[in-house]
Amino acid sequence: MSLFLIAALPFLGAIFPALLIRAGRNASASAAGLTSFLAFTGLMIHAPTVLSGGVVTARFDWLPGLGLNANFMLDGLGFLFATLILGIGMLIILYARFYLSRHDPMGQFYTYLLLFQGAMVGIVLSDNILLLLVFWELTSLSSFLLIGYWKHLPEGRQGARMALAVTGSGGLAMIAGMLILGHIAGSYDLSVILQHKEAIQASPLYLPALILILLGCFTKSAQFPFHFWLPHAMAAPTPVSAYLHSATMVKAGLFLMARMWPVLAGTPEWFYIVATTGLVTMVVGAVIALFKDDLKALLAFSTVSHLGLITMLLGFGTKVAAVAAVFHIINHATFKAALFMSAGIIDHETGTRDIKLLGGLRRLMPITFGIALIAALSMAGIPPLNGFLSKEMMLEETFHIVWLDSHVVVPALAVFAALFSAAYSFRYIAHVFLGPERESYPQTPHDPGPGLWLSPALLVVLVVIIGLNSATVAGPLVKAAAGAVIGGELPYFKLKLWHGFTPALYMSIVAVLGGLLLLALHRHLERFWNALPRPEAKVIFDAVIEALTALSNRVTDGLHNGVISRYAAIMVAFTVGIGYYAYASGSMGAPTRVPLPAPILPIIGWVCLVGATLAIMWFHRNRLLSLVLIGVVGLIVSMAFNYLSAPDLALTQISVEVVTMILLLLSLNFMPTETPVDSTNGRKLRDAAISIVAGIGTGGLIYALMLRDFAFPTISEFHLANSYKGGGGTNVVNVILVDFRGFDTFGEIIVLGIAALVIFALTESVLATKVRAYLLNRKPHWPQSGDAHPLMMVVVTRVMMPIALMVGAYIFFRGHNQPGGGFIAGLVVAIAFLMQYMASGFTWAAERQRFYYHATIGWGVLIAAATGLGAWFNDMPFLTSDFGYLHWPPLEEFEWATAMLFDTGVFLAVLGAVMLALESLSRFAWQPGMTQEFPMDINPAREALRQFVEETKQKMADKGKTIDTEKGA
Repeated sequence: MSLFLIAALPFLGAIFPALLIRAGRNASASAAGLTSFLAFTGLMIHAPTVLSGGVVTARFDWLPGLGLNANFMLDGLGFLFATLILGIGMLIILYARFYLSRHDPMGQFYTYLLLFQGAMVGIVLSDNILLLLVFWELTSLSSFLLIGYWKHLPEGRQGARMALAVTGSGGLAMIAGMLILGHIAGSYDLSVILQHKEAIQASPLYLPALILILLGCFTKSAQFPFHFWLPHAMAAPTPVSAYLHSATMVKAGLFLMARMWPVLAGTPEWFYIVATTGLVTMVVGAVIALFKDDLKALLAFSTVSHLGLITMLLGFGTKVAAVAAVFHIINHATFKAALFMSAGIIDHETGTRDIKLLGGLRRLMPITFGIALIAALSMAGIPPLNGFLSKEMMLEETFHIVWLDSHVVVPALAVFAALFSAAYSFRYIAHVFLGPERESYPQTPHDPGPGLWLSPALLVVLVVIIGLNSATVAGPLVKAAAGAVIGGELPYFKLKLWHGFTPALYMSIVAVLGGLLLLALHRHLERFWNALPRPEAKVIFDAVIEALTALSNRVTDGLHNGVISRYAAIMVAFTVGIGYYAYASGSMGAPTRVPLPAPILPIIGWVCLVGATLAIMWFHRNRLLSLVLIGVVGLIVSMAFNYLSAPDLALTQISVEVVTMILLLLSLNFMPTETPVDSTNGRKLRDAAISIVAGIGTGGLIYALMLRDFAFPTISEFHLANSYKGGGGTNVVNVILVDFRGFDTFGEIIVLGIAALVIFALTESVLATKVRAYLLNRKPHWPQSGDAHPLMMVVVTRVMMPIALMVGAYIFFRGHNQPGGGFIAGLVVAIAFLMQYMASGFTWAAERQRFYYHATIGWGVLIAAATGLGAWFNDMPFLTSDFGYLHWPPLEEFEWATAMLFDTGVFLAVLGAVMLALESLSRFAWQPGMTQEFPMDINPAREALRQFVEETKQKMADKGKTIDTEKGA
């Protein structure tokens, strides 16, 4: 099975549980289980290749220019983690089917679980760090949904937010570190990066990259001081806790440290940061776990401790330590998932997880007791279970580690942590299952059905089998995974129970005996622990979040106060400062070009442009005059485009000016004639100074650029050379818009359509407020004409309509080879329609509207998208145009290009957007009962006919007859 399909199956399968929940809980659970089973089966197909030392790859160059390739790699390490993710995932799906109540939305749960499963599989199979980062963030988002699954619980919602904040922040740091690492190695593919150990460790960017990557790993794997989020995530349902905190989410950081071990490990920086962090985490987690009364909290801090153990082993940087880390990853996943599920069974059947309310469950729940006993003894490191084997390997490695010239610190702290680990494991057994039975429990304890105990039972069977025959059962997988971690020849090691009388054995005996002693003294130690002042992580986290929120509010309120002049001033001043820094710190070569003499016409245009700009500044409070002056500026700019041989730009500019002028004039009709005085003289001087400096700087930069040759060849030569043979058109500007930069144009028409829809939505919302009453009762600022729809304008616009449509069609069809195109044609046709609205009024024109502008926008975008998708059927990139020549007698041979279809979409989107904006703004002027029977207010023919009818009626009345007025009319 392809690695692409293995990675995609959980995402594809996530749809079905939510859909099949209507068919029953069994159908939903079966769909989720079948999805995981298919992916697991596909993974196992590659087992012979991977376990023999091979690597399975799958490559797809998605965006090779950016280094973003959908490459997957399955080696021993990825195979180990994928096996844990999918294998334990199937057991969790079975367990959750019987754990969740009928009130819990099971379909939603399985959908979230499969999304998380897919993200984790994507992480461990990714061969591209950019792709890995995408899956990494998906784990944070999907785990947020899982941890907060019980939305009715405040602690569930807070635990989800805390996990997302901590792991998400670490993920952002890791993104930066990964990008630095890819920059050093010259590739973002992991298989390439792992071959550049010397270059990476010799780079001055090694330490920043290392710290940033480790921040992501430490936050995800709950290493001190980021460990606090994991216990609060225990508010999630037990299946989530068992899955996220045994085989998946918290193991993601360990996986990445193991994956990067060949290139990042082996330096003093790696040793002191990683090993020290792991050692401290192991000790802190073990000590806290002993004094937790909540079963899941005890297991959560024990998870923190064991994650620290694995991190410490990876931090040692030795090959044997890496092997021990890989082995303990397997062992920890088996006994910890079983322990979490047994804790869930206890909670499910007794109604509580509080150890102080439990005890004596050995005879009441014998099956659960057997499962928990084996798993807890393995966690304590008792032979012949698998936890003993990896604990012995860990203690053996610590005995040989020197930390700051001390041979004692690491082994002593390791024994100390192992001692507490044994103590809380023994407490889990003794205080929950041993002792006398209580007279009352929250619920009557009893063993559940096989649906709940079968999954943890299978795991403890693995615990025993691996412990008794580790070399055969786990050996091949450990060797394959450790070989991928080390990236070279494996060291000599043996997975067996008896290694003789070694220092690790004595250290282990001390830990077990000390654990029993701590259990005996637990009541006295607990009183001391409760009286001991200690920081509370949740309180600190809440205080930090509150302080950051207050700081961000102060910064936001100070900068974003609604005054656009402040925004502009800050942005322009910052830009000027950056520009000056670049100018002062850089260098500029001598001019290579000679300025051309300026003809009189450009000088006149420049003077008009400057004069209009200054006039806008002087009369800016007069809205109408300012709009007219802005139109003058636009007209001069369009003339400049035409003068500089850019007729397409000139046509577009002048069309846009006409449309925007009409729409803005309509808007100004509902606004005061003048803007209020809102700037002090000091602010005006400040803004003037910033504007002058920015203007001089921009002008100087442009002048300097025009006097010098460009550092790199311009892309215009490529466009000129390939416009016809690549796009089938001689109008380079149009070919750029519909082919070379077609994606930009496609995005622009979407944005234009969205803008029109936003105007429509804002109009709807505004008209539903008190503004509607104001518009109905407002008084015009100027005397209103008695002839609002004059005869001459109506006649002229009617005559212009077919001419404008013909011009629009002409501009549209010629656009590929001559100035024009769909955008300009859409504006021209929109102007023709706008003139009808202006001449005869909105009401009259709207009653005769034959098509909806919303649909026009939609059809335009769909036609443009369909044209782009059509290129895929020709094995070409999206929006690549094609062209050919047709000969239909008696017509001459003519060119046919798919770009015309794309231009049709542009035309419709532009036309619909302009008309929808007009229709939306015109509705502000509408009043109840407003109708308009005739297209013009004064019509001499109509008046003459009315006078004739009146005279005829009078004559008939004099003769005693009547006349049907309507028939006479």
